[in-house]
Amino acid sequence: MSKSDIDIDIQWAISEPSQLSETQAQLSDDIIIKTVTSVLNNHNDSVGELTIRFVDSVESQSLNHTYRDKDKPTNVLSFPAEIPDFIESTLLGDLIICDAVVKTEAKEQQKSLIHHYQHLIVHGTLHLLGFDHIENNEAVVMENHEIAVLNELGIDDPYQVD
Repeated sequence: MSKSDIDIDIQWAISEPSQLSETQAQLSDDIIIKTVTSVLNNHNDSVGELTIRFVDSVESQSLNHTYRDKDKPTNVLSFPAEIPDFIESTLLGDLIICDAVVKTEAKEQQKSLIHHYQHLIVHGTLHLLGFDHIENNEAVVMENHEIAVLNELGIDDPYQVD
């Protein structure tokens, strides 16, 4: 799959300028596109459209409270496109990723920041493709897909505890 087969609207809505420039300097558009493309290739999808919006804690908390009734920021929110079956579309939906939460988690878990971002992009994109982890058997399937895609990207299993 080439870049032209995927359309990603990347939005940077981080209010703190120094945090924004630090993240953008490490997490290039090419890395984001490569990560999403790997997920789609792994699931035999040849095209896809999605928005990935990088936000601050305030926006993440507001969305998490509104849509999940949880009054705190979270690392990633997935909003699959709700399109009737009779309409042909490549629209997958939207991912909202909280920069501050991702940075905190990466530091606490002693993970590479970029690899943690890529894991959350993979995780969120799988949600857009219909995967979930509410039930234990669903979680195992979803985690195995995440591990496989991350392996293709040269990233260690994020669920393996040292």
